[in-house]
Amino acid sequence: MTRNDTGSGPPGQPDQPQPGERDAWLEVSGRKQRRRRVVLADAKGRGRAMRTIIELEEQTSVGEKLVRDLITTQLRTAFLLGAGTLLVLCALPALFLWVPAISDVQLAGVRLPWIILALLPFPALYGVGYWFRHTAERHERDFVSMVDR
Repeated sequence: MTRNDTGSGPPGQPDQPQPGERDAWLEVSGRKQRRRRVVLADAKGRGRAMRTIIELEEQTSVGEKLVRDLITTQLRTAFLLGAGTLLVLCALPALFLWVPAISDVQLAGVRLPWIILALLPFPALYGVGYWFRHTAERHERDFVSMVDR
């Protein structure tokens, strides 16, 4: 018995179709519909985004400027919120000095300035920290969306 009689090729190789089988297969495959290319996203803006990402990764002058602008924006926000918080907290003792009537008010045997100085800063600092985090995340989202454009 020869290899052609059994219809099997070398071990580990798929069987080769006979000429008659090949023609039948081509007729069946010719009737099938052709594949269509499906595009899920528009590729127009992708080249610029890739170029911007490459500039960021390679630390080119454009990439450095983009990162420097993000850092500058974050620092400006931090300094403004920090200076505003410091100004409000430092203004409280001055308020107590200029308006002595506040110093005479007592709640549960404790004067009002002590209550304000002991309780007001903690929720205020928490709120400022929350506001800064929210603002910093917004700046970072804006940066990422600008890079991805």
